[in-house]
Amino acid sequence: MKTLNELLRASAARHRELCPRQVLGVRMGMLAGVLLALDLPQVDKRLLTIVETDGCATDGIAAATGCAVGRRTMRIEDFGKVAATFVDTATERAVRIVPRIEARALAREYAPEASSRWRAQLVGYQRMPDERLLRWDGVALLTPVREIVARGSVRVRCEICQEEIINARQVMRDGMLLCRACAGQAYYRPLGERASPACLADRASVHDL
Repeated sequence: MKTLNELLRASAARHRELCPRQVLGVRMGMLAGVLLALDLPQVDKRLLTIVETDGCATDGIAAATGCAVGRRTMRIEDFGKVAATFVDTATERAVRIVPRIEARALAREYAPEASSRWRAQLVGYQRMPDERLLRWDGVALLTPVREIVARGSVRVRCEICQEEIINARQVMRDGMLLCRACAGQAYYRPLGERASPACLADRASVHDL
């Protein structure tokens, strides 16, 4: 395990400066390694991390664990919470870690020299013991790890849009093999025209009015 300072520097390299939520993310990742008895940051793909928010804490978790979206060892389930579940894919043991609500106020006790509340959190979160900073619970995933990770080599084609689907993310609907978008789970709405840069700019300006 790298030191806290080494991991904080790795996280800060992704930002203009280090912030309290990055510290929380790093501390959460470090604790996960202890609780699951894993050597982190990992160089393999044994640990899977499911993060419940995007942003600064996620970068701290990535720095501490070695998990990354591009390596298929990190997933974002955006619940708007600074929380994450860490899963040992070899044993399927999982632990969910979240900062304690009271840690924000307690930070001042550990950084009395801090000139602001933000600075107190930045420094205090680095000094606080795990049990005062974080709360953790063993959990069981509702979806088996093998289904979350799936098979990266599987490729199928959606019967409606004809786009390729990888990682076994297809959906069967009324006997048809579909992508999630065509199955009604889309996060976008087609405009019904081929988009060009000018078209996209015009659309953006209309919605900005």
